Amino acid sequence: MQYVFSDRMKDMGGNAIREIFKLLSRPDMISFAGGFPTASLLPVKEVGEIAGGLLRGEKGVEILQYGATEGYAPLRERIASFVSRYGITGMKSDNVRIVSGGQQTIDLMCKCFVNAGDAVLVEDPTYLAALHIVRTYRGVPVGVKSGEEGLDLEDLEAKIVKHKPKLLYCVPTFSNPTGRTYSLRVRKEIARITAKHGVMVLEDDPYSEIRFAGERVPSVKSFDECGNVVFTASFSKTVSPGLRVGYCLGDPTVMAKLTIGKQAADVHTSLLSQAIVEEYFARGLFDKKLSCAIPVYKEKKDAMHAAILKYMPKEFSCTDPEGGLFIWGGFDESAGIDTANAFAGACGRGVAYVSGESFFADGKDRRHLRLNYSAATPEQIERGIKILAEYFKESIK
Repeated sequence: MQYVFSDRMKDMGGNAIREIFKLLSRPDMISFAGGFPTASLLPVKEVGEIAGGLLRGEKGVEILQYGATEGYAPLRERIASFVSRYGITGMKSDNVRIVSGGQQTIDLMCKCFVNAGDAVLVEDPTYLAALHIVRTYRGVPVGVKSGEEGLDLEDLEAKIVKHKPKLLYCVPTFSNPTGRTYSLRVRKEIARITAKHGVMVLEDDPYSEIRFAGERVPSVKSFDECGNVVFTASFSKTVSPGLRVGYCLGDPTVMAKLTIGKQAADVHTSLLSQAIVEEYFARGLFDKKLSCAIPVYKEKKDAMHAAILKYMPKEFSCTDPEGGLFIWGGFDESAGIDTANAFAGACGRGVAYVSGESFFADGKDRRHLRLNYSAATPEQIERGIKILAEYFKESIK
């Protein structure tokens, strides 16, 4: 049979990282490709005890029933106060929705705000799944220049005037893929400029709790004065990705519309998963476990950065993030390296990464790559970077 797919899906390719995962079945493969938390840090024992206690308790039947699309009420109440650590105050349960991983918020925002042909501004480079979702809704991602402080504000306003976007998507803290953090000045100006032009902002914050150095910077949402900023985060990197629990918060009118969009998608996020996360907080495990995890991630980041400086070609430079899970690097044009074409050869030598074109709105950058350090051991990191370095040096020659 010849299948006639919808216009929105007929030309869509798969998420680059999900496609890469299919290539990683080799037991000797060193993967710098995904964003997996370190396996040994996953709270298997604690989650097991919590789940058993919940199901044996008086709310066991309730937790296994259907629930409200808005989310598990105790968890929504907790998050309303929890986000004060990001400078977000005055939140109530009505401002909060629970989602099935932070990525669902991106999907719901596009579902609710983006029509076919609408421009969506993104940082160049940005989270590749966000680009995938925008295109699924037939939106047009438009890249905004960025640097050490974050978005280029002049370019942001110029692109707003030119493209009249429905939405700006950004990851201001330990950005995926670069690991950079927006300055306080840039965050304030993003809130001001977008409010001035009536542009919605989706501020994605999956990584800010994994901080090795520096001080916490208030969120863009904390400077929102007109209700145009939606803040989203998840517990995938801080508790467990398999639980698929995240949240978003914003103006109640926007949250109500996102709720309608979610009703058509999955009815509600797993109640058992939500209750586990709520009890995880209630037992004081969130900050306790994070305090143990952060030194592990810092050791791995330091190992990768040191190995890059030690082994990689002089034509290669990279970021040295103060947190998060990724290092972003790139080759000078003189090196003649195409990281997309080089990927197969790197995999052939037992090392995987994600090439840069997947993170840019126009898909044209082929000099950069993203390296994840959380899934490998420090020993694997040094060995893997050394293998990559030898391969790239040969390619440059």
